[in-house]
Amino acid sequence: MDNTKVILGPFDVALEEPVYFKIEPNSDGKTIKTVDMINGFVHRGIESIVLQRNFLQNLIITEKVCALCSNNHPFTYCMAVEKIAGLRLPERALYLRVVADEIKRIASHLFNLGMLSHLIHNKALMTQFLEAREDFQDLKEAIWGNRMDLSANTIGGVKFDLDATLIASIKTTLDKNKSKIEAFIALFETDATLISRLSGVGVLGYEDALRLGVVGPVARASGVNNDVRKRAPYAAYDQLSFDVVLQQDGDVLSRAKVRLYEILESMKLLHQALDALPTGEIVLPTRTLIPEGEAISRTEAPRGELVYYLKTNGTQKPERMKWRVPTYMNWEALKVMMPNNSIDDVALIFNSIDPCISCTER
Repeated sequence: MDNTKVILGPFDVALEEPVYFKIEPNSDGKTIKTVDMINGFVHRGIESIVLQRNFLQNLIITEKVCALCSNNHPFTYCMAVEKIAGLRLPERALYLRVVADEIKRIASHLFNLGMLSHLIHNKALMTQFLEAREDFQDLKEAIWGNRMDLSANTIGGVKFDLDATLIASIKTTLDKNKSKIEAFIALFETDATLISRLSGVGVLGYEDALRLGVVGPVARASGVNNDVRKRAPYAAYDQLSFDVVLQQDGDVLSRAKVRLYEILESMKLLHQALDALPTGEIVLPTRTLIPEGEAISRTEAPRGELVYYLKTNGTQKPERMKWRVPTYMNWEALKVMMPNNSIDDVALIFNSIDPCISCTER
């Protein structure tokens, strides 16, 4: 078995994106000794494209970086532009940005949990997760007119507002699904079959998580408290109360439980934001020319910290734009998570970091 290599790819073993896995098994031929991963198959040159568009056109381009994190990209981009321009946004706009982001986070987490259920061949559980997600997809369509790319943000505010009917619809959807999420949590906390299948799989310890700089639910499942919403509040998060969800075991089960508990925290944030929604404008009334400058902004996307760097030169196009996505930071941790696990669990462990290859290969 010393010369045996197991090749998985170039198609993603969990989702439909290309990744190349080269696995060297242990002598038993069933478990992983080392793993090497190669991506870069879908490079789209978006960081070059945005330099050829003006600041408003780039709202659309940045939203196309990723579907599940699509709201966070223009959100974080707008924050960088607004920082350079010295804009102070209306309070109502800041709260509405939170509403869009937390609804998007819930839908993203439910999708990942649905894929986890698919990979362990629990079709009934997958159906339940995705049916719950459909409620939030329908909600997004009702508010923003789209189920994935919301186009919620603009420079200086947001493009949407909420009336009493839409606010009631959001609260109804939250109330309808809260008991479902609590039932999912009880299942992952107590079901012997689920626990035995997911516990101890793909472990990333606290020290390794710190050393590798992992972000999002991957970090918090290993006990690292790094939620940007709490550590460096933005929008209206400093006006709202929520708990950072931490687990300590750093395995696939812990990463699933972090996402489940975070859904409840998102629901708590949404109720607070809607109840405290200020009156007033949703966007600044005049369009501002963007001066020369540099800025870095960051938000807590569903997968973790998203960082944008923007440099401007006084024209209406960026001089330089760059972003660092969560998967880029979590990628190398797979080389710690996978060794000595079953080759059959490669897809399960890979899915547990909630990978986005398109984000990473922008």
